[in-house]
Amino acid sequence: MKLWKWLGLAGVAGVTATGVIIARNQRQRTQLTPEEVRDRLQQRLRESEQPADG
Repeated sequence: MKLWKWLGLAGVAGVTATGVIIARNQRQRTQLTPEEVRDRLQQRLRESEQPADG
């Protein structure tokens, strides 16, 4: 019985931690201006178009 209790608590802790991470990422994303988003996308595009070394 104690094993199930600990597994349940671990599951709740995992769900909570995942929710915190998602909320933090969403908050950072919403603070970007459209210009910043465009700049980041253009930067990623330039990086992806560069030939790979080796």
